[in-house]
Amino acid sequence: QAARPTRTIAIAGVPEGLLQDEVMADILTIHFQKSRNNGGDVEEVAYPTPSKGVAFVTFEDQAVVERVLRKDQHLLEDRRLSRRYPLTVTRYCDSVSDNV
Repeated sequence: QAARPTRTIAIAGVPEGLLQDEVMADILTIHFQKSRNNGGDVEEVAYPTPSKGVAFVTFEDQAVVERVLRKDQHLLEDRRLSRRYPLTVTRYCDSVSDNV
């Protein structure tokens, strides 16, 4: 449990109000499991969160976090979405940080 934040990324730019929250969480899970997105096994997707358009994705393996962060651009696409949505991916600790 202590290592969990190191296996979590924050996603900004999640389109809101288009689909049910559970469906959007599924789409995010699928996106971050695909090898073409440098993804891997997803343990959990936290969506919705108190911040609008933000989700948290926790991977089973910390190495996946590094690969996902190295990808230049993440475009969320799914047949249930009308277009592709650019996502901003950062480390979990960056978004929930001590920058207060």
